[in-house]
Amino acid sequence: MALISVSNNALQNITAVPASIPSGALVLLSTQTASSSASLSFTSGIDSTYDSYVFKFIDIHPQTDNVNFQFNLSTDGGSNYNVTKTTTFFRAGHNEAGTDSGLEYATSSDLAQSTSYQNLNEQVGADGDQSLSGTLQLFNPSSTTYVKHFISVVNSYRYNNQTQQAFVAGYGNTTSAINAIRFIVSSGNIDDGIIKMYGVK
Repeated sequence: MALISVSNNALQNITAVPASIPSGALVLLSTQTASSSASLSFTSGIDSTYDSYVFKFIDIHPQTDNVNFQFNLSTDGGSNYNVTKTTTFFRAGHNEAGTDSGLEYATSSDLAQSTSYQNLNEQVGADGDQSLSGTLQLFNPSSTTYVKHFISVVNSYRYNNQTQQAFVAGYGNTTSAINAIRFIVSSGNIDDGIIKMYGVK
């Protein structure tokens, strides 16, 4: 089989990448800032413009100690957040004293054909210096053919002075277009923090 090579001289003559080729660039579409907020929701901008959407969580700080950070999806512009989901959840943790660490699958935080909110991290602390940060990526939400896959990595400073990194993946089991998403904590409000929504070119 012949190998095809391209010289540097040929590459330097390229002045633009065709628009049809994905570049992987993130385009900031919307920002939500919490201020004692019951939820942070994105009810516009999720459409067929992009095949993938990335949500970045920046120092999400709950008002209530020992809560879970969660999300749900909507097919009706945010009137209802009740998309059926099947998910996986595993976590790695290590405490400040260096005396406790582990990696485990958490059956209590996965879902099997459930419309409940999905945990993205657990037991987040509410002390002044405790928060969580991470990402969620939602793939092809406007498809009317396939289910809606998502993956998430979120690290938190837990109520018991432990770092916890949670890895979540799954799918919204619907062929209807997803057009809204909501983030909450399992008890109380989100005191502070920012969520940014990006489209992926």
